[in-house]
Amino acid sequence: MSLFRAHLVFYRCALNLNSSYNFGFLVAITFVLQIITGITLAFRYTSEASCAFASVQHLVREVAAGWEFRMLHATTASFVFLCILIHMSRGMYNSSYSYLTTAWMSGLVLYLLTIATAFLGYVLPWGQMSFWGATVITNLLSPIPYLVPWLLGGYYVSDVTLKRFFVLHFILPFVGCILIVLHIFYLHLNGSSNPAGIDSALKVAFYPHMLMTDAKCLSYLIGLIFLQTAFGLIELSHPDNSIPVNRFVTPLHIVPEWYFLAYYAVLKVIPSKTGGLLVFMSSLINLALLSEIRALNTRMLIRQHFMTRNVVSGMGNYLGIQYDLLDYYW
Repeated sequence: MSLFRAHLVFYRCALNLNSSYNFGFLVAITFVLQIITGITLAFRYTSEASCAFASVQHLVREVAAGWEFRMLHATTASFVFLCILIHMSRGMYNSSYSYLTTAWMSGLVLYLLTIATAFLGYVLPWGQMSFWGATVITNLLSPIPYLVPWLLGGYYVSDVTLKRFFVLHFILPFVGCILIVLHIFYLHLNGSSNPAGIDSALKVAFYPHMLMTDAKCLSYLIGLIFLQTAFGLIELSHPDNSIPVNRFVTPLHIVPEWYFLAYYAVLKVIPSKTGGLLVFMSSLINLALLSEIRALNTRMLIRQHFMTRNVVSGMGNYLGIQYDLLDYYW
């Protein structure tokens, strides 16, 4: 109880923190919400290739409130990534990586874990897009020796693959909870950053100042989640995933979830699987190497090009959903 009070009641925060600092709290809450809804769905899910799609359809159509939990789980996944990306972008803009190194690295590992968990969960409905998305992405990992057969349990996506993905998808979020606790520990150990980028003596207790702003942002987020869950204001899932798996028919256009589109665009434009994998890995390594930057002029340069990075990422998302052209003009 004393540990709880020390970190969530008496912890001292800078007075000039703005709303962008609330997204770390929102990541933790949405992560826990995903675990709760995921456990609920797991009671009705069957990880058999012959029954997986039917079990999801039965849950949505026949089980009381089943569609609500299914859509809530699918919708909240997008909001988890939205909150993580905003949280990381704020850290990059304020150069938090330079003096909160351990917190930055633990957060980056959590981001990678979330990517893996989301990909595994995307396969579980066992629709057309799930199956062929898993086939394409795992084939991109083929330059790494022995990884694909070990991961798939064979040389192609099969019933064994689905079982393994379900087990991993169930376990990894609990590992993520441990990483969230470590992230908060390292953050509170070194002290939170602030928009000014300098240590400030003007500090207030976490409760009630920051907790009230966190609660206000959480209420907005919950409203958006339930609006999207109930009315589907934005189309987040591909309609082809409502079709059962057909191993003999490839979808015309394989499109991942929106939070994978930028990486998917990189893999599409590079003909070589090895080259695409190296570029993908280098983009993640660059995020890790930010923690080694100490020079002030370099940090200011990163801040100046912050908007350029966001525009390039947005263009990657746009290119990721475009159809491949059959004609090439040189």
